[in-house]
Amino acid sequence: MMKTRAPEPHLIESDGFPFEFLSQLAERESWRKEIHRPIYHVHKWWATRLGSVFRGILLGAVMPPGADLRDEFYRCHSLAGLSVFDPFMGSGTTIGEAHKLGMTALGRDINPVAVEAVRTALGPLDRRRIVAAFETLSEGVGKEIRNLYRTKDANGRTCNALYYFWVMQITCPRCRDRVDLFSSHIIARNASPDRKPEVQIRCPACGNIFQGKNATDSVNCPKCRQHFDPTKGPANGARATCSGCRHRFTILDAIGDQRPPFRLYAKLVLTPDGYKQYLPVSADDLKACADSSQRLREEVNGGRIRLPDLRLEHGYNTRQAMSYNFRAWTDFFNDRQLLALGRLHAAVADIDDGPTRRALFTLFSGTLEFNNLFASYKGEGTGAVRHMFSHHILKPERTPIEANLWGTPKSSGSFSNLFRSRLLRAIDYREVPTEVNGRCSPARVCAEPFTGQVEDEWPPDGRFNPRAIYLSQGDSAKTGLADESVDLVVTDPPFFDNVHYSELADFFFAWQRLDRRAEPQTPATTRHPAEVQDADASHFAFKLRSVFAESHRVLKSNGLLIFTYHHSRDEGWHALAEAITGAGFVAVATHPVKSEMSVATPKAQAKEPIQLDIVIVCRKRDATARAASRSIDSAIGAARANLGRLARIGLTLSRNDCKIVLFGQLLTVIDVPSDLVRLAGRVERELQDYQVPAALRGECAVQRTLFS
Repeated sequence: MMKTRAPEPHLIESDGFPFEFLSQLAERESWRKEIHRPIYHVHKWWATRLGSVFRGILLGAVMPPGADLRDEFYRCHSLAGLSVFDPFMGSGTTIGEAHKLGMTALGRDINPVAVEAVRTALGPLDRRRIVAAFETLSEGVGKEIRNLYRTKDANGRTCNALYYFWVMQITCPRCRDRVDLFSSHIIARNASPDRKPEVQIRCPACGNIFQGKNATDSVNCPKCRQHFDPTKGPANGARATCSGCRHRFTILDAIGDQRPPFRLYAKLVLTPDGYKQYLPVSADDLKACADSSQRLREEVNGGRIRLPDLRLEHGYNTRQAMSYNFRAWTDFFNDRQLLALGRLHAAVADIDDGPTRRALFTLFSGTLEFNNLFASYKGEGTGAVRHMFSHHILKPERTPIEANLWGTPKSSGSFSNLFRSRLLRAIDYREVPTEVNGRCSPARVCAEPFTGQVEDEWPPDGRFNPRAIYLSQGDSAKTGLADESVDLVVTDPPFFDNVHYSELADFFFAWQRLDRRAEPQTPATTRHPAEVQDADASHFAFKLRSVFAESHRVLKSNGLLIFTYHHSRDEGWHALAEAITGAGFVAVATHPVKSEMSVATPKAQAKEPIQLDIVIVCRKRDATARAASRSIDSAIGAARANLGRLARIGLTLSRNDCKIVLFGQLLTVIDVPSDLVRLAGRVERELQDYQVPAALRGECAVQRTLFS
C-alpha cells in the first residue's frame, strides 16, 4: 500500500470520538423523533436517521482529536466556508444538521418524493400565509369533508364519526358465502391492558358492540345472548374457516381476479357532549357510503376532481398487495376516502401562492399515509391510527380503519391534526432550532434560525454561497459538481436487500404527479435502474461503488467520506467493502452508535434486532497511510472495547449488534474486499458462544460475553 504523509486527523478518526454520548442522545431522540426533529418528519420517508447523531458526526469531522464534543455539541457554530454533500439525502437529516452548523449543504436523491419533502421542509414556509390558506380550506372543502363524517350517536343525536371500522371479505370456495376475515372479535383495546383491561367486542351473530375484559375467552352477547370466544375469529394466519359450512381454506387461494370487498361494520363516534361511543353501523351509515360512491363517480366524470391513474408494478414490496389484487393505487382507498381526497387535492391545487401550495400539497401527501385501506386501529391510549407503513411493506390490512379525514380535536392521522403536529411544528422548530439535552433536561437552543432558502441548481464551478442549501434530484453517480469542490460527504446509503423505497414511494407519487403545474414529462413511477437498492449483492455493490466513485471525484483531497451502515448478513458487508475500495477509499475508523427506537415494529419482530448503526469514516486511498500497528487482532480488540463502552451506558445489545461492530472494525484493516470474506469465519468464532443476553428482557448482562 502506498505510504504518504497523512493529512491532519479529526476527532471522528480517533478512538476518543464519544459515540456513547451520541448514543445516549439518540436513545432519547428515537422515542419521539417527530418532536425533537420535526423538520425531517413533515412527510414520510423510510430509515430516517437521527439528527443528534449526524450533528455529532459533522462536528467530529471538523474538530481536532481531543476536543470535547459534549461541550461543543451545545454551542452555536458558524462553520462558513465548509461544504457537505449528501448523495442519498432521503429525509434531509444531513442537510438540516449542516445548515444548523452554518455549513453549505448540498443534497441529492434519485427519488422525487424525497426531494420534494426536503424542499418543502427546508424551503420557504410563511406561517401567516400557510395558516390563512388552511383556514380558507377549512371553511370551504373542510366543511364538505366533515359532512361526509357526520353520523348519529346511541341516542340519535347528530355527531362526528372519529373512525369507521371495516373488514375484508372473501368468498368461501365451497358454499360461496361471504366470510369476514376477523382474526378475533375484539375490535379495540387499550395500549396498557394491565392498567385498563376493558376491550370492545363485536358479536359475530348480531353485530352488537359491547365491553368486555382483556384475555377473556368466553362471553355472552348482552343483546342476542350468543355465547362465543372473542379471541378467535374466522381468519387464522393464512387460512380462514367459513362460519356457515365450516369449510377451512387458504385465503389467497380463494381470492378471485378482483380486489376483495370490504364491509363496514362499526364506528367510534364523538358525542355532542364530548364522549366516545363504539357502535354498530346503522342503515343511514350504509346509505351515506353508497351516496359517497355515487358522488365520486359524478365528480370524476364531471372533471371536478382527479384521481391517480397509475397502476402498481411487480416488485419486492408490492407483491403482497398485488397478490390480493390491489392493482391500481386507487385500490388502496374506499370511495368515501377517494371523494374526500379528490376534493381536498383540487382545493389545494387552486392556491395561488406557490410556496404555500407546495407546503399544503406535502401535507396532503402525508395525510395519505393514515387514510387508506392499509391503515389499522391501535386502540385507546395512543395515537389511534397505525399508518400503512408500520411494517415497511405494503401488507394488506384485513380489518382497516377509516379515520375522519379532515379530523377532530380527538382524532389522529387527519389533515387538520397533521397540519398542527407536522407542518406548524416544523415551522416552529425552524425559527428556534433546539437540541436534545440529556435524558430528562429540556432541549437547548444552539443554532440560528433556518434561512428558508433552497437553491434548485448548484453552481458547477464549486463556488457555493455561504450557508446555502442546494437540492437536486437525480442519479448521484452523475452529479454535475466540480472536481474536488466539497469538504465532506456525509450520508446514509440504502441496504441492498432491505426496503425498496421507490416501490413504496410510488403510493405518494401517484397523487403528487396530479398537480397540473408538475413537469409535463413526469414519469409514471419513481423506480429507476440506478437506484442503489438491489436484491443481488454484486449489483448493489456496483451501484454503491458508482456513487462513492463520484463522491471521490467531488471530494477535496483531504476530505472525508462518512456514512452510517448496518447489515446482519455477511454479503452486505462484503458488498460494502467492494464499494469502498473500488471507489478509491479506505476506511480509517468506525464507531457504533444508537440508531433506532428499540421497540420499533420491524425491530420488535426480528429475532436478533439491530439497534446500532456503524459510523464508517473513509479517506481517499492516495491521501492516507494506515498505521503499521493496525492488525486483525487489534481490530477485534477495538470492537470489544467499543461494545464495552456501550454496555457501560446501559445499552442492551443483540448478537447482530455485536456482529456489525466486529465487521465495522475489520473494515479498517483489510486491503481487498476478499479479506472480509475470509474474516467472516473469525467473526463467527468470536460470536459462537454468544447468546442473546438477558439484557433484552431488561437486565444489562452483555458484559459477561464478548467484552468480559
